[in-house]
Amino acid sequence: MSRTRLLLLAGSVILIVGMTLWFIGTLSQFYAAIATTSTFLANVLLVFVLLLLVALIAGFIYYGILFSRPNRARAKADISLPSEKVDIAEETVAAVRKQVSQIQDEISRQALLERSHRIAHDFKRQHFHVAVFGTGAAGKTSIVNAILGRTVGEIGAPIGTTTIGETYRFRLKHLDDDIWITDTPGISEAAVLGTEREQQSRQIATESDLLIFVIDNDLRQSEYELLKQLVDIGKRSILAFNKIDLYPDEDLKILLAQLKRRVEPFLNHDDVVAIAAHPQPIVQAGGDRYRPQPYLLPLLRRISDILRSEGNDLIADNILLQAQRLSNEARQLIDDQRQQSAEKVVERFQWISGGVVSLTPLPILDFLATAAINAQMVVELGKVYGCNVSLDQARELAISLAKTLVGLGIVKGAVELSTIALQLNLGTLLIGQAIQGVTAAYLTRVAGKSFIEYFRQNQSWGDGGITDVVQNQFQLNRRDAFVKAFMNEAIERIVTPLRN
Repeated sequence: MSRTRLLLLAGSVILIVGMTLWFIGTLSQFYAAIATTSTFLANVLLVFVLLLLVALIAGFIYYGILFSRPNRARAKADISLPSEKVDIAEETVAAVRKQVSQIQDEISRQALLERSHRIAHDFKRQHFHVAVFGTGAAGKTSIVNAILGRTVGEIGAPIGTTTIGETYRFRLKHLDDDIWITDTPGISEAAVLGTEREQQSRQIATESDLLIFVIDNDLRQSEYELLKQLVDIGKRSILAFNKIDLYPDEDLKILLAQLKRRVEPFLNHDDVVAIAAHPQPIVQAGGDRYRPQPYLLPLLRRISDILRSEGNDLIADNILLQAQRLSNEARQLIDDQRQQSAEKVVERFQWISGGVVSLTPLPILDFLATAAINAQMVVELGKVYGCNVSLDQARELAISLAKTLVGLGIVKGAVELSTIALQLNLGTLLIGQAIQGVTAAYLTRVAGKSFIEYFRQNQSWGDGGITDVVQNQFQLNRRDAFVKAFMNEAIERIVTPLRN
């Protein structure tokens, strides 16, 4: 105990003893004065004063205990999330729940709903979530063991090799709220199992409020890129350089300086800390082996500083990030679902177009038939993407795209592809009809894929316009593997019926 506190305690004791003696003397005089008149009244007054004194002492003791230790209710009141971020997150979660109703896959729909409920529950949580992240040999588990042993006493058994995310609860001085720390599986492990563990680790890392990225040497390029990605998405991070007891002081100083310079573009120097979670034993003069205590003070101090100064914002930012990620996943699922339905629509209409054109004797009727088929295809694609497109609007879009196909020379290119690929021993009439039918099917496919992009971009052709979209789809659909498979199916659906 410091001298100042000792003097303060001694002064307080002297003052309390003096006040007590004064109170007893005053009470005795007061009692004697009343007792001369009525002994009963004096005794009643004495009992009343003593009861009042006991009540005051009990009150002081109660409130002293109440305010000397962090109360759970008081601790819960400490976390006050920024309202504007919470409002945005709540709106995003509500929008996701509306989107989820459009998802046809039951498993995906229920998984997204469950995650939306977890995010909504996070609005009221009263703890910080810290994830320990890094390669399997960097000493993540040793750090968690050392933190738990230092703050809440030794644990019953070592945590060991982490195969799933394991979470523990602890507290730090000067911080009233609980901290949940998760020991994640190691990244950069070999084989499929390692890949699954790494994906799980990344998921835990992105859902944490604060990330401890553990290394035991200079950053590998893969580690550097991963850390930068996590920081870029807004994940508050500490770079913990573990096992410093293995390095000479001069080498350690140089290595730390290099690390700080390397991560300087996206990480503060204060967020790079040097620790030794499980120091190597030291052989003493007599041959005995002595293991030093874990050296975690820089890490614990940095965790405490960040959570005290930024904790509320970190929780709010994390909730907002999870809500946005969930919204993006829901949109992607819906887009994939629509894409599959749209692909089926295009495939159906491409063979309708090919069959009609192959049986039409006059070229002028080919154009009219194709335009009508493409217009109906546009209407159905619009329905898939929730857009109401009239038949007149669809016809205008189909004609506009047909002109683009002609202007870009794609029609000529499609004819050449069909002619070369078919190479049939048929009569002149059948060769011409087969080429026309297969070409029409191919062009309808290119048109349909282009219209899919148009609806995916909210009925817009994008910055490059219709020309870029059509050219891109033509290039995607002229690859050798696709053309071979397409022509084989075209022969079965168009050429064989003609031959028969």
